[in-house]
Amino acid sequence: MKSLICGSVAFDTIMSFEGRFAEALLAEQLHKINVSFLVPTIRREFGGCAGNIAYNLKMLGGDPLIMATIGQDGASYRERLEQLQISQQCLKTIDDSYTGQAFITTDAGGNQINAFHPGAMSFSHYNKVADASKVAIAIVAPDGRDGMLQHAQHCADLDIPLIFDPGQGLPMFNGDELKNFIELATYVAVNDYEAELLTERTGLSLKQIAERVSALVVTRGEQGAEIFTGSEHLNIPCVKAEQVLDPTGCGDAFRAGMLFGLTNNMDWATTGRLSSLMGSIKIAHQGPQNHVLSRAEIDDRFQQAFGYRL
Repeated sequence: MKSLICGSVAFDTIMSFEGRFAEALLAEQLHKINVSFLVPTIRREFGGCAGNIAYNLKMLGGDPLIMATIGQDGASYRERLEQLQISQQCLKTIDDSYTGQAFITTDAGGNQINAFHPGAMSFSHYNKVADASKVAIAIVAPDGRDGMLQHAQHCADLDIPLIFDPGQGLPMFNGDELKNFIELATYVAVNDYEAELLTERTGLSLKQIAERVSALVVTRGEQGAEIFTGSEHLNIPCVKAEQVLDPTGCGDAFRAGMLFGLTNNMDWATTGRLSSLMGSIKIAHQGPQNHVLSRAEIDDRFQQAFGYRL
């Protein structure tokens, strides 16, 4: 069953700082900050929320359909999607823009400082959900502001079940806009920081948000995740990673697990556990799209972690 993934396609420039940001930042001087971090390692990766989610969903055996915009420098990304056999039907090239570029610096504690040039993402509203072939579910992940607003509304108009995943795009929207996203969505997925910001901006508690959707999912890093669905509150354990190497793209891997579970009629306990496992697999590898496992290997790891097979 096809999953429509509305979100960014980007190149990630990932750098590692061997110290901790907190040691270089003085709280009383943040109003005139001027710091430089030595980053001995640097690499360029394929990224973007839509690209990352699609990569993980394809690995699980799902059928992702990316709806995104790339720039004049996006040929290598198209070649990659072709190699992965991921549809480019709804991937539009904006000839006078660059593909979105993320510059990510991670410190020794796993904390990140990011800078992002949206480039072609700013034209994501050029894509229309109605142009996608029949889909079973959609996710609106971080993308151009106008595109996120439009795609969520179009999914609702077309009665497509929708996961609203505001991610790092959440600060672009005011309280009323976020309330409208929640009303349009079937599911909401946020991390713990985004959950706090979402409640602050909307004035709604997590309980009130959960009452407006079929399920609210809040990821909490090494503490696992919480799923609020109807009267049920599930605590999903974190799967111990082989090593904690790079958090970039872990949330996207988790969302791929959600999409796969929902399109395969899994219950929420299993869907949450699969999502948690996908995040654990990702964090043990550098970059958001460099982990390579077969479906059989994922099934084996799931059984090892939870005692039953998918």
